[in-house]
Amino acid sequence: MSRYDLAVFDLDGTLMNTKPGIFPALRYTIEKMGLRMLDDDTLSTFLGPPVQDSFAKHYSLEGEILQEIATTFRDRYSTVTLFEAEIYEGVPELLDELIKRGIKPAVATYKREDYALKLLRRFGFDSYTDVMFGGDHENILKKKDIIKKCITAAGVTDLRRVLMIGDSTGDALGAEALGVDFVAVTYGYGFKCADDLKNIKHIGIADTPSDIVRFFE
Repeated sequence: MSRYDLAVFDLDGTLMNTKPGIFPALRYTIEKMGLRMLDDDTLSTFLGPPVQDSFAKHYSLEGEILQEIATTFRDRYSTVTLFEAEIYEGVPELLDELIKRGIKPAVATYKREDYALKLLRRFGFDSYTDVMFGGDHENILKKKDIIKKCITAAGVTDLRRVLMIGDSTGDALGAEALGVDFVAVTYGYGFKCADDLKNIKHIGIADTPSDIVRFFE
């Protein structure tokens, strides 16, 4: 019997490769705002965190312009390139196996909730779970808040029965803030190897989606 009742997944870089849709929207936003273009390696660091945070970091920006940038990006992404994405190989089988074992999947993403749900439903994730939460337009919610929404909606009261799975420091810190176990995946955009996790609290590493199943045995 698994020690967990709820598996909370990050979206970008954990369940899906969303880079094909995000990169064009980022480049469009950078050009429209008159900012210097960034190389692909730098743009890759935008995958996962709130878009305002990434622009603030790489362009030393603050204040209202960040909301304008976020709106420009989101309008382009949600209407033009949102569905340019793919489910990672092995994810459907993973979710099927968890459900078979009586474990409920959930999704907690920084992606704004309205178009996160559009994306998840387009790719059929609503056939696996009805517990899917995302970020807000004002970037007020932190990852721990979004994870907590999943836990509450799933009706889980014992946090020891929850496992968070993600590819970024934000996912790890959100889990740690709640006292929830965390598994890091290295096939996404954030963590690439064990060395990246030296200062990250985690119970294990998954190099592929199929590796995740073993943490529920």
